[in-house]
Amino acid sequence: MKLKEIIFVVEEDPEGGYTAQAIGHSIFTEGETLEDLKENVKDALKCHFDKVETPLYIRFHIVREERFAYA
Repeated sequence: MKLKEIIFVVEEDPEGGYTAQAIGHSIFTEGETLEDLKENVKDALKCHFDKVETPLYIRFHIVREERFAYA
């Protein structure tokens, strides 16, 4: 059955670049830039799904950590 959409949680890597992990699937990849990450996610999907099952849309849920003083 073809998925309509797959969602990836994207986080900045402390060592630089970005990581992406699919929700509900064992897919994890990384990239130096968001553009690199998009290409790597497409490649990972080709490895994980056959052509018929590949999702129509990829959604990135980008999580960004930010700290600030409360004082």
